[in-house]
Amino acid sequence: MEKFKDQSTLHLFEKGLITENQFEEVKTYRSLKIFSLNAELKLFLYLSVLLFTSGIGILIYENIDTIGHIAILSLLLIVIAVCFFYCFKHSKGFQKSETTFEHPVLEYLVLAGNILTCIFIGYLQFQYKPFGEHYGLATLVPTIVSFFCAYYFDNRSVLTIAITGLAAYVGLSVTPQDIFNDSYNLYASQSLSYSAVMLGVLLVLWTIYSERISLKAHFGLVFLTFALHIVSITAISNLTGYDTLTWILFALILAGSTYYFYKASYQYKAMSLYVFMIVYAYIGGNIGLFRIFENVDFSDIWELLIFLLPAYFVGSIIMFIKLIKNFHKEIAE
Repeated sequence: MEKFKDQSTLHLFEKGLITENQFEEVKTYRSLKIFSLNAELKLFLYLSVLLFTSGIGILIYENIDTIGHIAILSLLLIVIAVCFFYCFKHSKGFQKSETTFEHPVLEYLVLAGNILTCIFIGYLQFQYKPFGEHYGLATLVPTIVSFFCAYYFDNRSVLTIAITGLAAYVGLSVTPQDIFNDSYNLYASQSLSYSAVMLGVLLVLWTIYSERISLKAHFGLVFLTFALHIVSITAISNLTGYDTLTWILFALILAGSTYYFYKASYQYKAMSLYVFMIVYAYIGGNIGLFRIFENVDFSDIWELLIFLLPAYFVGSIIMFIKLIKNFHKEIAE
């Protein structure tokens, strides 16, 4: 790794992108063998938030009969109030551009406060039903709170919670295990499939609109990532349906999604978008080919197909690696 970094620095110097003085400064800095613990510390902070909120949930579950509902809700409300009071006190206020806290710990206090708010509202609805039988409101309220916190405090982690809550509000489970579970088929519920596609389209439209008005434009990659997974998984799930018109419609949706996210991956220089776009397109393309030729009799050439199948998969892997290398090279230029 060090040799690769030295070669990259030398390459920049040879191309005239850095001066000789900058080149020597970089070499001197790297010779000190200094490394940053920033990523590791943030990871531990993130894990601490997850462990703390999980511990709160376990504490409630195991002691619900002895502590009492009012006491648990009061404790949650106090912790939430402390978290948000400290965050509001030290925040820079809402800004349309990207902002950061002076201390990174505050970002995780926002995350902890938001997760505890979701727990509080869910527990309150489960026990006292303040929203009656309208359980969608119990999902919508923490979703709105999450969107507010995400934009006010400029927090991507809270934004993912907000988008997940929005997906849950429209009745969509974004967990891959649930979507591909035998007891849960998107194509079995056309309204749910269309809702999922509309949600993905709305996320894309909101991303485009946010860029035009410069409203937290750096959130775009988060919105597009959710949109890619939601639309692509929904389309692939419906490609296995028996209605010909339906699978053709969702094949076109997957094709349009692939084209858009291909362009978006270059715009954002996002390797994650590009990789998943290729994976979903490959899966959908193979299912589509199977659907096209499912009524064709291959009994006379089945031996040839078995012989060509390994070559097809090996060729696919080689092409995948080549595409990734070309993409990385193009966005690095």
